[in-house]
Amino acid sequence: MVKSYETVFILTPVLSEEQMKEVVGKYNKFITEHGGEIVHEDQWGLRKLAYPIQKKKNGFYSLFEYKSKGDLIAKLELEFKRDERVLRFLTVSLDKHAIDYNDRKRRGLIGRNRLEKAAETTVTE
Repeated sequence: MVKSYETVFILTPVLSEEQMKEVVGKYNKFITEHGGEIVHEDQWGLRKLAYPIQKKKNGFYSLFEYKSKGDLIAKLELEFKRDERVLRFLTVSLDKHAIDYNDRKRRGLIGRNRLEKAAETTVTE
């Protein structure tokens, strides 16, 4: 059965921008090669961590929202554990409310984007 998932992972900050994009591309390709379908990909960039991980205070955050069978999750998380460039990762199964929320957020109907959209329509009118 195909379900929706969201995975956030943090990459070490010692990577260059190009290396970071290469790692993210590797996991994007991994998901699609193992029968998953990427719904949305978001790069949050270099952010400060809440607490040090491996003596590092910053990390590159990336998010994938995708649909796949449940067996892909174990394979993906094993790949994360084997990769020393990945500091942390978290995979969450999405229910229908979370999927709806993510869709509305991408369209700018929720959150900061909602305020930006409202400001744009006010300026153009």
